[in-house]
Amino acid sequence: MDQTGKYAQVKRSESENATEDTGGVKLNPRGKWIGRLDFLLSLIGFSVGLGNVWRFPYLAYKNGGGAFLIPYFICLIVGAIPLVFLEIGIGQYTSQAGISCWTICPIFKGIGVANMVVVQFVNYYYNVIIAWALFYMFNSFSSVLPWSNCNNEWNTKYCTTVDDFVDAGARNYTNRYIGGEWYNGTVYDGKINGTKLVPAAIEFWERNVLKIHLSEGFDDPAGMNWQMVGCLALAWVIIYFCIWKGVKSTGKVVYFTATFPYIFLTILLIRSVTLEGASVGLEFYLKPNTTLLLESQVWMDAATQTFYSYSIGVGTWCALSSFNKFNHNFWRDCVVFAFVNSGTSIYAGIVIFSVIGFMSVKQGIPVDEVARSGPGLAFVAYPEGIAQMPVAPLWSFMFFFMILLLGIDSEFVQVEGFVTAMVDLFPTYLRRGYRKEIFIAIVCFWSFLVGLSMVTYGGMYVFQLFDSYCASGATLLWLAFFEAIAIGWVYGARRFLNHFEEMLGRKVHGYWLTACWVVCTPCFTFGIFIFSLVKYTKLEYSSFDETYTYPTGGYIFGWFLSVSSMVMVPTVAAIQFLRTEGTFIERLKYLTTSQLKQTEKEMSQFENHGTEEEKL
Repeated sequence: MDQTGKYAQVKRSESENATEDTGGVKLNPRGKWIGRLDFLLSLIGFSVGLGNVWRFPYLAYKNGGGAFLIPYFICLIVGAIPLVFLEIGIGQYTSQAGISCWTICPIFKGIGVANMVVVQFVNYYYNVIIAWALFYMFNSFSSVLPWSNCNNEWNTKYCTTVDDFVDAGARNYTNRYIGGEWYNGTVYDGKINGTKLVPAAIEFWERNVLKIHLSEGFDDPAGMNWQMVGCLALAWVIIYFCIWKGVKSTGKVVYFTATFPYIFLTILLIRSVTLEGASVGLEFYLKPNTTLLLESQVWMDAATQTFYSYSIGVGTWCALSSFNKFNHNFWRDCVVFAFVNSGTSIYAGIVIFSVIGFMSVKQGIPVDEVARSGPGLAFVAYPEGIAQMPVAPLWSFMFFFMILLLGIDSEFVQVEGFVTAMVDLFPTYLRRGYRKEIFIAIVCFWSFLVGLSMVTYGGMYVFQLFDSYCASGATLLWLAFFEAIAIGWVYGARRFLNHFEEMLGRKVHGYWLTACWVVCTPCFTFGIFIFSLVKYTKLEYSSFDETYTYPTGGYIFGWFLSVSSMVMVPTVAAIQFLRTEGTFIERLKYLTTSQLKQTEKEMSQFENHGTEEEKL
């Protein structure tokens, strides 16, 4: 039979099999990306997010400035980027999402299950950050930003503005009116009557956004923070309508959510670098301190940051690439994505530390006392700097709208990745009528209910446990190690690269990828994993003036979040081994042999017959 005839025959077979199950019930089509840039923008939108804005700049400053780029790029080359190619290649070749794609090496199907556990845990807490961004954005619609002064109901007598802090020489506070009361006191060395002054931006964050002062700790929710409950509900409604029609809606939304943050980031960059003291902040951010490269913690931070920012080990790359046509040039997209992701981290750092340098000069304090990591950088330090700019509400709105967009596209792609994995696992149940839309609604509502635990008065303690443990460096490194072993050693690196050649339509030597999958990545991930366990320190929550130590139950819960995903790899392998018939060798051979149906791959190939323009 000639090529055209075979193509027509396969297309007919595909039409019959893709729209009906064994009972003759019509199934909805799985879907494909429509636009040429849909997939690339989804990659950028998902992975380029809040970690690039608040985590990378601080780690770079903390670990030697410009010198931090040395371990950062080494970790990218031997660890993160090879695994991006691996995960995207599996998804596109199999046309299956995070769990089903591992039929290519079934004994490691637990990797996919673990991916889904991790991504769902992340979904629970990530939208809380979006809720915070919504709250700050709404509060930007005012002539005076509420975190710029001490004239609000949540402020205490120890609240201070930037001007108060700068002029903290010995003087009396007369006519100091806060919360309906007058206070008199002496300010000296940053204290009032001997008690440490609290910046207005921190009181807004801790006493109005979080209301954490009303809770005694992790085991004391103390009540619902209703203003944040409303913001969290709105965030989940937005996420639902971004993905409820699958890749058709996702592919359209990412054109806005993945591109507009760069417009806002550029506008903020132009404004930030022209501020007085911007050069001071940039010097602290980029000035190389090579002596720190001898410290092991620097390499640990570089490794965890690369895996975190490149979203390794959460299964979403497989889901996104599964919507590609078989001959899509994913190699080109991976290269472009790598440059954009790392470039954004460096770019955002310039914006952040320009403002921090401005604050340092204006307040007369060192940069290291202004810079904070994590949420404190995005929701305290930067808002405090914005409040000191002319036309502050405008810059505040632009910044938090940018944070909102960065968060939204990361979150809805994560949810899409989880949903797609479940649909591929149970297609006859979830690809009928409106069942997928209903299933997405159930996932969003359940995630909202779990997220309520993080918008109580003590919710920040729960949030920090999720943030620190469920997608921790140790968890991602564990999953990355087994991914490299599965492809590099069990399935075969050269055999897997042959599939790359089938999809790309050209010769792929892949010496670098082979070396990484077989040697570099397993050794690198295993070594850093062991190091992270050896260097483990108990988590604490640090507020402005005190440090909270979690009770034993908090640490048990945190480790449960980590181990519950990691244990899936050996558990699922053991279950499959016990269920398979035959001798030990026969079972092992069966479970290390691809169970991907050849006809499925052929149909994917012929579906894209004639799309040569997407090759190279």
